[in-house]
Amino acid sequence: MKILVTGTAGFIGSHLAQRLLARGDEVIGLDSINDYYDQRVKYGRLERAGIAQSDIAYNELLTSATQPNYRFIQLKLEDNEALTSLFAAERFDAVCNLAAQAGVRYSLQNPRAYIDANIVGFLNILEACRHHGVMNLSYASSSSVYGLNEALPFSTSDNVDHPISLYAASKKSNELMAHTYSHLFGIPTTGLRFFTVYGPWGRPDMALFLFTKAALEGRTIDVFNHGKMLRDFTYIDDIVEGVVRVIDNPAKPNPLWDGKQPEASTSSAPYKIYNIGNNNPVELMEFITAIEKALGKEIKKNMLPLQAGDVPATYANVADLVEDLDYKPNTPIQVGIDRFVAWYREFFSV
Repeated sequence: MKILVTGTAGFIGSHLAQRLLARGDEVIGLDSINDYYDQRVKYGRLERAGIAQSDIAYNELLTSATQPNYRFIQLKLEDNEALTSLFAAERFDAVCNLAAQAGVRYSLQNPRAYIDANIVGFLNILEACRHHGVMNLSYASSSSVYGLNEALPFSTSDNVDHPISLYAASKKSNELMAHTYSHLFGIPTTGLRFFTVYGPWGRPDMALFLFTKAALEGRTIDVFNHGKMLRDFTYIDDIVEGVVRVIDNPAKPNPLWDGKQPEASTSSAPYKIYNIGNNNPVELMEFITAIEKALGKEIKKNMLPLQAGDVPATYANVADLVEDLDYKPNTPIQVGIDRFVAWYREFFSV
């Protein structure tokens, strides 16, 4: 297939592009390469794929120096004219939209970035799919949509009408927008609620990166909610495997869907929502202990209360992922952290 993957300078997108290329797909990667976090990591991910920083120019397709089936374009999803031209020229078989303004806490300081990238940008993706014959759209949602819901494990049949950050609200909006386009125009759409993804090439704003960096620099880490946080940490390879299976199995209408008793994660339209999580939540202090073991040193800790926008626990019910796609993430936490620390030490030469 010819597949557009947005967010390929990002964590999940860069791994997904490599996986698709390895099996023979033609991939066009897209990313704005914004400065939300350390751009050295973003450019490093691109260089790993044969895209040199010095060759990148806005809205110009660039062919990888090492992988002829991979091309990359720097583009903002908000740039509707350029995005429309790309779709018209390339005629994609499938689109996986992973580009977004990420981060829960950052949304408290810079809310407009989330509307621009996550709402306007996603609308542009939907419109481009509609007008250029793309009948296979998958996209990143987030476990943060569960918001104030305290019923664990989180199920895709749960109500998600109480988000506690604008980031979460933007992701719930994406799911609603996708359903509308599935219903009106028959575009198969699948939303993926990711649960705390970690691993090599991970995001510098996430706990694993921050804790590892601080520990190696001898600094104290901030531990929110006094460490009493549960997270369904999910290793990057497990996430990518789930995404690939979704790309290969576009959403279908649910013939049993009943408008009098509407089920939230499916529809009479070709629409589906999945959780992709490890289905095995880990307490934050256990996570930190695993980092200490990988580093061979103790980390100094500053215990703090729960921060605005954070939820105390995440835990994915992945029953429908298992039933529909015969897949369940399973990488042990220590294995994943060991691989991250090894990558971190190599990339930053520490």
